[in-house]
Amino acid sequence: MCRNIKMLFNFDPPVTPQEIEAASLQFVRKISGFNKPSKANEEAFHAAIHDITAASAQLLKSLETNAPARNREEEAARLKARSAKRFAV
Repeated sequence: MCRNIKMLFNFDPPVTPQEIEAASLQFVRKISGFNKPSKANEEAFHAAIHDITAASAQLLKSLETNAPARNREEEAARLKARSAKRFAV
């Protein structure tokens, strides 16, 4: 799976529409192989981003959990420490 796509569920404060769209863009880039589509593929590329953004937003709205919401700063620090350990020289 694409490492740039961040988990979006169960955070405090909740995910924003911009974060959902950014994750959708990363997903479409990954599966299409295009960082920026050609003019011929631009409409399909943007339509896919729109559709995936809508589906992702609907999914996030419908998910339920009993776990406490995660703190964004703590989660970012945890991931940064994991990355530092993984790529330590």
